[in-house]
Amino acid sequence: MAPAYTHGHHASVLSAHKWRTVENSAAYLAGHLRPGLSVLDVGCGPGTITAGLAERVAPGRVVAADSAETVLEEARANTAGSGNVEFAVADVHALDYADGTFDIVHAHQVLQHVADPVGALREMRRVTRPGGLVAARDADFGAMVWYPEPPGMAAWLPVYYAVARGNGGEPDAGRRLVSWARAAGFTDVAASSSTWCYAMPADREWWSESWGGRMIRSSVAEHAVAGGHATRDELQQVYEGWKAWAASDDGWFSVTHGEIICRA
Repeated sequence: MAPAYTHGHHASVLSAHKWRTVENSAAYLAGHLRPGLSVLDVGCGPGTITAGLAERVAPGRVVAADSAETVLEEARANTAGSGNVEFAVADVHALDYADGTFDIVHAHQVLQHVADPVGALREMRRVTRPGGLVAARDADFGAMVWYPEPPGMAAWLPVYYAVARGNGGEPDAGRRLVSWARAAGFTDVAASSSTWCYAMPADREWWSESWGGRMIRSSVAEHAVAGGHATRDELQQVYEGWKAWAASDDGWFSVTHGEIICRA
């Protein structure tokens, strides 16, 4: 994964990561899961998706892998009820597994952050058995839409683009997944898309604290200031814009994701 993970692991970030499940974040893959399969969950974060994968493939082996040892502690806690999960610190560009080790290799919101997404997909394919699956889902920031549009919120996306691309990532990853997969040598690629939508009052408040909050408190804010992309005062205005959006009774936000399932 990228040398400097853009979002970091502040509570504003992890609150979003811990919300994710197979149902809301890997439904495109769920129909391919069955008991006895082995799965590598790359960039597992706090492990809430991992827990659902483990439940569906038990007693099959599941490895929860992330570049950050600290977040693996969260993953251990969130998969404590699963008896078939192992944990590993790993770099998706150089996985410490033999060729053909896993039936499925899964990555959620990973390829948008890595230095070489094509190389990462090649490495994911290498550790997948012939006939097995490589699955990836990534947001596409350019396809996100929201209403209303408070003036203070306007700088949010340009600042995030500058920060993410400055760290070697690609925020519009969702639309590029098929291209990256074909460049990695996959010929059997099934593509789809799905969304998250936040419109209810509690959802708007939570989402605004997750994204507005990380613009002033997380590594995103630190990178934005250090890179000269925004001042602390400007980031505070972005946060206040997010809060104004959340307070709107007609507030609505849609997050579009690209998804691929590639046969090795």
